[in-house]
Amino acid sequence: MREIEPRYQEVLSKDIAEAEDDGVKVRVIAGESLGIKSPIYTMTPTMFLDFSLKPGGHLQQPIPETWNAFVYILEGEGIFGNMKSQPSNSHHILLLSHGDGLEAWNKSSKLLRFILVGGEPLGEPLVQFGPFVMNTQEEIDQTINDFENFANGFEKARDWRSKKEMN
Repeated sequence: MREIEPRYQEVLSKDIAEAEDDGVKVRVIAGESLGIKSPIYTMTPTMFLDFSLKPGGHLQQPIPETWNAFVYILEGEGIFGNMKSQPSNSHHILLLSHGDGLEAWNKSSKLLRFILVGGEPLGEPLVQFGPFVMNTQEEIDQTINDFENFANGFEKARDWRSKKEMN
């Protein structure tokens, strides 16, 4: 495991790269699509693409063969994978198998909108407890201890209150 300092990049919605081609619109939050590349830097190669397909729209999006990826359908109904697949509708997640990428069709009369998220696997062990994800149980135990004692990054948690809670 390689630990790195956290980084933050703020990109306003109006500054997210967009492209449109033949009934397909994409907002490129991370990665690349339709010839547009995101300015966001990621430590490992990733993609986060927000697609809208007009009725009759068809998309072919390459995904590197070794990456893990999923689709989350935000609105509408679409066919994903091949034309013989059953349509999938909003609020469903589709885990993609390794292969040649994503193919999607909008055969409905309404807009289809979904996100495609993918990335190169880190190949590291994962241990998760609540919101905490680390590589070992010992790291999880230390993180919980830090959280409970307001240490190692949680110092401001003692007095933090949400704005909604304060009203």
